[in-house]
Amino acid sequence: MIIDSHCHLDRINLDRYENTLSLALDAARERGIEGFLCISISLENLQNVVDIAQANDNVWASVGVHPLDVDSGVAGVEQLIDFARQDKVVAIGETGLDYYYSQDSKALQQESFVHHLQAADKSQRPVVVHTRDAKEDTLNLIKTHGNLESAGVLHCFTEDWDMARRAIDMNYMISISGIVTFKNAEALRDVVRNVPLDHLLVETDSPYLAPIPYRGKPNQPKYVREVAEYVAELKGISLEELAEITTNNFFRLFNQANSTRVMSSTL
Repeated sequence: MIIDSHCHLDRINLDRYENTLSLALDAARERGIEGFLCISISLENLQNVVDIAQANDNVWASVGVHPLDVDSGVAGVEQLIDFARQDKVVAIGETGLDYYYSQDSKALQQESFVHHLQAADKSQRPVVVHTRDAKEDTLNLIKTHGNLESAGVLHCFTEDWDMARRAIDMNYMISISGIVTFKNAEALRDVVRNVPLDHLLVETDSPYLAPIPYRGKPNQPKYVREVAEYVAELKGISLEELAEITTNNFFRLFNQANSTRVMSSTL
């Protein structure tokens, strides 16, 4: 059993699935993917993400505003907590800092990130963090405002081992996407080799960043198997072992998903 720990099910291309999400999820399940964390990125799509989770077995939701969407509205702490009270909401985010694409909104991004960290603390849910070219600010805000017990995950990780190590020291997990399969990603592969197995997750970030051999095509949750296979090879273990470890990691971090988990066959 593999978990896609970060996907945007409201945005994936459903043309090949008769425009029916359940068929896309079935296609993933046929390849051993049995769970999905559906991520919101703005106030506009937040409730839709929750509705998707509530309508499908082994789909859970994370509620938040992406750092590149803060111009459209910054969620307040109590607002995020209210959304988090809904059934099958197991995390806060996607939040974080992205200075690569936007320097102008630094202050607004930081304000939004702090709100999410505080909401995660108060609701005792982990936080899903996007970080790019914002290493020190990301780590400092987590240390200052985050709850290191409920902690969180640095998703679609592309930064260096020093950042991963420091995040792991604060009880965060590191999630690996299809980027790890790209030709120019040797530095990331070195990070993966160093990340302890008990702090590792896999994801698609679909519909973005499809792994080799699907690079350039719309990503799908079923392609998390390719990510898992590649990571397993880097770690020198079998796919079955990697699947078991990352699934256990997922339910340990997103522990509120356990109460709505529907048990099924393993990989």
